[in-house]
Amino acid sequence: MTAQSRFGSRRIEGTRLIGIAGTFQSGKTTLLEALLSRAGALARQGQVGEGSSLGDSSAEARAHAMSVEPNFAAADYLGDRYCFVDCPGSIEFAESLRVTAPLCDAVIVVCEADPRKVPALQVILRGLEDAGVPRILFLNKIDQATARVRESLAMLQSASRTPLLLRQIPIWQNGIATGFIDLALERAFIYREHAPSTIIDVPAGELPREKEARYSMLEKLADYDDALMEELISDIEPPHDQVFDDLSRDLREGHAVPLLVGSAERGNGVTRLWKALRHETGGIAETRSRLKVAAEGPPLAQVLRTIHTAHGGKVSVARVLRGEFNDGVTVSTANGNEDRIGGIGRLMGAASSRVNVAKVGDTLAFGRLDHVATTEAFGMGTPEPLALVTASPAEPVQALCVAVKDRKDEVRLSGAMTKLCEEDASLSFIHDANMGEMRLSGQGDMHLRVTLERLAARYGVVVETSKTAIPYRETIRRSVAVRGRHKKQSGGHGQFGDVALSIAPLTRGEGFKFSETVHGGTVPKQYFQSVEHGAQDALKAGPLGFPVVDVAVTLTDGSYHAVDSSDMAFRTAARIGVQDGLAQADPVLLEPVLAVSVSVPREAMARATALISARRGQILGFDARPGWEGWDVLEALVPQAEMGGLIVELRSATSGVGTFSTRFNHMAESTGKAAEAARQG
Repeated sequence: MTAQSRFGSRRIEGTRLIGIAGTFQSGKTTLLEALLSRAGALARQGQVGEGSSLGDSSAEARAHAMSVEPNFAAADYLGDRYCFVDCPGSIEFAESLRVTAPLCDAVIVVCEADPRKVPALQVILRGLEDAGVPRILFLNKIDQATARVRESLAMLQSASRTPLLLRQIPIWQNGIATGFIDLALERAFIYREHAPSTIIDVPAGELPREKEARYSMLEKLADYDDALMEELISDIEPPHDQVFDDLSRDLREGHAVPLLVGSAERGNGVTRLWKALRHETGGIAETRSRLKVAAEGPPLAQVLRTIHTAHGGKVSVARVLRGEFNDGVTVSTANGNEDRIGGIGRLMGAASSRVNVAKVGDTLAFGRLDHVATTEAFGMGTPEPLALVTASPAEPVQALCVAVKDRKDEVRLSGAMTKLCEEDASLSFIHDANMGEMRLSGQGDMHLRVTLERLAARYGVVVETSKTAIPYRETIRRSVAVRGRHKKQSGGHGQFGDVALSIAPLTRGEGFKFSETVHGGTVPKQYFQSVEHGAQDALKAGPLGFPVVDVAVTLTDGSYHAVDSSDMAFRTAARIGVQDGLAQADPVLLEPVLAVSVSVPREAMARATALISARRGQILGFDARPGWEGWDVLEALVPQAEMGGLIVELRSATSGVGTFSTRFNHMAESTGKAAEAARQG
């Protein structure tokens, strides 16, 4: 059967883009190596552990033995052209999958028969389901499996809202998977190390098991094929062509997720995975339709990754959705920005090969598109604005204060961080003038560590890090009446200001209020504003060392000198008076309290609750996470000072998938050890 017959009269157009996703350390990069090796794109399958793989070639990936950015590679298989994008498995680097997945024709999701990784798999599948991307599950490490495949299927199904469709069953010998039976082909295969499997007759002892599993597969296919349902009811064996047509349609239309088995490290099951990609996945035409991009029109492409290289400038990895782009042509974005393409390259890991034209379906590296951002479309003429990535990047959950060792590096730091944040939208870098710090925020400890390593390696900027400052405030708990007096004689005109002030606490959140009740002109009106400014000066740092809030100051009386009084004199007098008064008005420290929503798998709720309680958190309650089976959301109020390191402990308690969101809720009085620790800084 040809690819053409399975898709009717229409052939696949252009290069297919296939994503590879999966849980942390599931074997994604190893599977990419196996696919490339089997297609002849690599002379030899590299080993991730040895640092010889095509993917994970960056210094940071090698140093941490994990994927920290998406990797691209191209291969031809039986006359069809493919580009693969291998996305990191850690939730801290999930931004790359969020951005690239919508542009993929299909995504291979690598998984394991490990119940501890089911929540992480659920997070990945949920994102792909929401984006409507066709997906294939590859149950990896079948050579190490201890559970039967049907038990694994039931476990994995809990992570997917879409029905999983078992396509293969292992052949077991002495508890080891030595091959598999393809339920669609009704053929058996024996594994060979790093080579295509050998076809054999279905063993007689496996026939009952094969018949049962095949019938179960056909029943699921019949849910969307009335003709097949009638054939099953009538005990008519459907032809293979019809079965493969149904498999292809259900995959591309999102009715089912096929489950294949194998071992990426040994190269087992890889050929059958290649055949599934070739015969059952769609191409750019189907992806355009899903993205609601017209097939006709001027050339159009979408950026899915931005890379700032050390010597080649900015590189935009983009997929051509329509038409062709020649090197050197001028392209524009929907907002009117124009750039001239300065080179086109086909990526193969860290290397690239130059091409002269980018054709429809291609995913290539475009040079010098300085005004085109990740997820943005560009084209010839004025391209239509596209919203292919609808969700916002994940909210940062961990932050560091960074400072350059040499002040002359501050400008370099700002420029370098702008580039790094352009590469990864889940990073944030801000200069907080109020707190007097530069703050780097991201998705976790490793995410921030890798960013700082890139900062040093690429741009030569070494920074010192510290905890971010907490925006403490202070207020008062009782009213006082004070007098502020400033008198100075230094020859000629002196300085004289004298004010009587009433200082009173306000309701939390009211800020600062100033008023005057002066009678008889004891303080001329022209100095009222100076008194107000003096009071505000005093509130910049109270007796405890922090800005003072929620205070009312009333000018009640005073005196002046016709010659020596001035705006500055009254301003100074007011500052002195308010400073003295604050110390007498029972000052108290205020700390910011955040409303925190913690999302965790249900079985981890007790551990999450304990973590929040240990941080002086007030538990408000919890409920089921909407649309997420087996997950709960914990609502709590937590002092901001206690949030440091929470994400590390939360992920440790939830197999890496727990997360939270925060928003400011209120300022609360802080006393005892917490207040003393804040004052000591």
